Amino acid sequence: MVENRPWLTFLTHFVLICGVVIVVFPVYIALIASTHGPTALSSGMMPLLPGAELWNNVVQVLTEQRRGVAPFWLMAWNSLWMAIIITVGKIAISIISAYAIVYFRFPLRVLAFWMIFITLMLPVEVRIIPTFAVVANLSMLNSYLGLTIPLIASATATFLFRQFFMTIPDELMEAARVDGAGPIKFFRDILLPLSRTNIAALCVILFIYGWMQYLWPLLVTTDPKYYTLMMGVKRMAAVSDADPQWNTIMAAVVMAMLPPVLIVIFMQRLFVKGLVETEK
Repeated sequence: MVENRPWLTFLTHFVLICGVVIVVFPVYIALIASTHGPTALSSGMMPLLPGAELWNNVVQVLTEQRRGVAPFWLMAWNSLWMAIIITVGKIAISIISAYAIVYFRFPLRVLAFWMIFITLMLPVEVRIIPTFAVVANLSMLNSYLGLTIPLIASATATFLFRQFFMTIPDELMEAARVDGAGPIKFFRDILLPLSRTNIAALCVILFIYGWMQYLWPLLVTTDPKYYTLMMGVKRMAAVSDADPQWNTIMAAVVMAMLPPVLIVIFMQRLFVKGLVETEK
């Protein structure tokens, strides 16, 4: 029986509201700053109500050419391309490797899985120097291959797909075998449809991961035509001969937030279902 404790209900709601305010307030400030002109933000007093300069700031971001910064549309294309390639590559490699580990009997397959799983303790930041050396030796600096190839392996996705495949009854595989389905047909016609919600959840997570990359593109690109949005926003703020134009910077930040937000909104149902669904 659940006890009715008004004070506990109030406390939990208060903590929840405080958490929402802490998370949302910086986003609100960015939205407000993107609607004002440069004078409103350079006065030292941050306005808390929207202004009327949002459209002008957006047009300025899209049309203005800054020294050392690529056009906004080109940086957005680079970020989108990087996010899509990383998402598709991670899911494709992970689901195939998990399928091999679960359904094929080969020597040292358990060791192979644990070697993949251990790489969770070695993120890009830890192995960034040898990874950069490999990319440089392969002449992949300032290229889309250099931006994406080192990031398309995912131990987390492999682990999640492996755990899901292990919940599928063996009788399903035996029935498919009796019906004449080979390994490829079983994978394509049975496992992929069953993995739809898991793939959707990982698509959201991995797309945001690829879209928000900053450190790796900063290392492997020196040509402005390969800059991503995260690099562009940072370079817009790092000016030495004038004060930063925070109104246009915040407008760029707001536009950079739109694709991940739209992905989460449109795939919210599948995203939540893929994370919490236990009955397959």
